[in-house]
Amino acid sequence: MKYFTKLAQAALITVGMLALSSPTAVAKSFKIAVGDSGGSAQHELGKKFVEELEKRTDGRHTARLFLNGQLGSEQDTVNDAAIGTLDFSLLAINNITPFSPTVGVMTLPYVILSLEDAEKLTQGEVGKELTENTIRDAGVRIIGWTYTGFRVLTNSKKPIKTLEDLKGVVIRVPKNEIMIDVYKSWGAPPTPMAWSETFTALQQKVVDGQDNPYLTVHSMKFYEVQKYVTNIRYIFSVEPLIVSEQVFQGLSDKDKKAILEAGNAATLHSATHLRKSEAAIKKDLIAKGMQIDDPANGEKEWIEKATAAVWPKFYESIGGKAKLDNVLKILGR
Repeated sequence: MKYFTKLAQAALITVGMLALSSPTAVAKSFKIAVGDSGGSAQHELGKKFVEELEKRTDGRHTARLFLNGQLGSEQDTVNDAAIGTLDFSLLAINNITPFSPTVGVMTLPYVILSLEDAEKLTQGEVGKELTENTIRDAGVRIIGWTYTGFRVLTNSKKPIKTLEDLKGVVIRVPKNEIMIDVYKSWGAPPTPMAWSETFTALQQKVVDGQDNPYLTVHSMKFYEVQKYVTNIRYIFSVEPLIVSEQVFQGLSDKDKKAILEAGNAATLHSATHLRKSEAAIKKDLIAKGMQIDDPANGEKEWIEKATAAVWPKFYESIGGKAKLDNVLKILGR
């Protein structure tokens, strides 16, 4: 963590130096790293952002999407953006948490229980505070949010409806402490693994399963290597679009405004896209041979074990228990 802090500090010092010079008005073609593949929720938001950016700058600025982690792992792209060698990145929020721990409130299990909850948090005061924190901690600025849906559990071995069914099933998870501890609370020691390695690991049976939203399962063609889906809802996946603060501060006020407005428009589009597409995607996954089951007893045991074990452990890193209490209050709980 000290390394990340020093990196952010170095980036912000450079930002301050850039602020003293005249912002550039030169036409730019920005690079946007995208962790997921074509057809994903990230791709959909990225396309909308580029469209809006071009429109709001009269075509002076544009951007190119580099899909499937072509520009490095999602965590690597945060480092690259922090030092100004990458312009933008679209990535899962759990891959920003190591750099700016307060963002972890979005990945605590069973905090966000609907798309409406996610919109209320990301587009309100909580989202603004987390954006300020990521600028301070990581030298990157959140300018948009991808709404991808609940991370459902998939596997190739058997239907999973209870925690007992998890025994003997090897599950890949991101290298994220909160998500790792959730699976441990369920009695299923997980296998942390980079996103870029996941499909191959599933294909070669190095791991049996993974969790991701339906839109990601579909776009990544996990139906080719996974059979069973369990409708858990422990995390609603919000995936931010970040811009290098160093790059952002080197732009004119007019261009900064265009980028922020384009990010907001892309965020609204992402919510609409999820509402329109998820049901059809579920039907297509069934048609492709996947079996979808709900957890027994309304997921009661999953919720109780995860919240009891994980929430208290991460109070300090997210800024204190009061931060979580405030989030739950905003959500009416």
